[in-house]
Amino acid sequence: MLGVTVYAFLTLSARALGPERYGTLSAFWALVFLAGPGAFFPVEQEVGRAVASRVSSGQGLGPLLRRAAIGITGLTTILALLAAALSQPLLDHVFDDQALVLIGFGASLFGYATLHLARGALSGAGRFRAYACLLAAEGILRLAAAAILLAVGVETAGPLAMVVGLTPLAAVAFTMHRQRGLMTNGPPAPWGELCRAIGFLLLASLLTQVLIHAGPLAVKLLEGEHSRELTARFFAGVLLARIPLFLFLAVQAALLPRLASYAEQHDRRGFCRALSRLLAVVAILGSASVIAAFFLGQQAVETLFGAAFVLDDRGLALLAASTAVIMLAQSLGQAVVALQGQAASAVSWLVGVIVFGAALAIGEDVLLRVELGLLTGSAAAAAGMALALGTRLERVLPEKRHGADVAVES
Repeated sequence: MLGVTVYAFLTLSARALGPERYGTLSAFWALVFLAGPGAFFPVEQEVGRAVASRVSSGQGLGPLLRRAAIGITGLTTILALLAAALSQPLLDHVFDDQALVLIGFGASLFGYATLHLARGALSGAGRFRAYACLLAAEGILRLAAAAILLAVGVETAGPLAMVVGLTPLAAVAFTMHRQRGLMTNGPPAPWGELCRAIGFLLLASLLTQVLIHAGPLAVKLLEGEHSRELTARFFAGVLLARIPLFLFLAVQAALLPRLASYAEQHDRRGFCRALSRLLAVVAILGSASVIAAFFLGQQAVETLFGAAFVLDDRGLALLAASTAVIMLAQSLGQAVVALQGQAASAVSWLVGVIVFGAALAIGEDVLLRVELGLLTGSAAAAAGMALALGTRLERVLPEKRHGADVAVES
């Protein structure tokens, strides 16, 4: 539901605004999802883990959730102050001097902080129906508000940016007011209960979002003052190429928890079998998406966004290939994390972002530079993950030797 409403919101906005004005919204959207979920999804994971631990032991959640609220408020305040300090460069080079877009970005930081805190509490407490309701409410409210604005003739990105920033808060208010029993009394919650390897998880999440969402920002900054239309066209291509990520996340959610379970049980065979299945899904999805993007991509973009947004076959295929490699890097990275390799995962994503940045400096065609940068950066991250996985696998789950098995049996 959330994925469908996201694409409906973006395609509806593209057709209403046109490439020139949609370019501003494209850059805003990319920056929101780089800074918002990139910063707050690790907090959601840690809150969910800590809440689940307390629920299983029968401890009250109130002190833990209050501590989490303090922590995420502090993180959000730091990001908001950073955005305020960079407000003029953002207005000049990213938001096309639209102050309302900048305000929408600031609102989105607090909105997504609140949303991810609520998601962590609900998932950890096992309230998956409410979790699904929260996701659906965010998407439906955003789409409905945008449809109303566009129906009354809004022709700039600012009001739509405010919708993106405020709907997470509305979705949390709509969903959480009916939840009872989350703020029960319990033992004090030290910071360590929430902060296991949170620094490395946060860094890895932010760097992952760079390779997923920073392409439109790179196009806008490299192209300069005449970048709006080109950014809009590139963003439309990125949205089409990233569709397999939505399908992959469902498979990933089902298979990856098994990796941690096998690691805890020191079951190397089960761990490798689960990972092999996940990589097989990546190979199938990735190959199919590249072929589809090359042969059907232009028609799909024209159908969804309009003829003015179409990229060439080469660009769409390169973006689809980068998506496939990102899925590979994410799969290997989750396996590394399951083997307690959070630092190695973060370093691998950092190498990928460095390679992405270096590739942007080579060549003259802006779109090709960004497309190849995303592909090579993702490949570098995947290679780092593969190297880290091989090392961690032998260290944490060493392969049993036949002689050792015989000795144990005797």
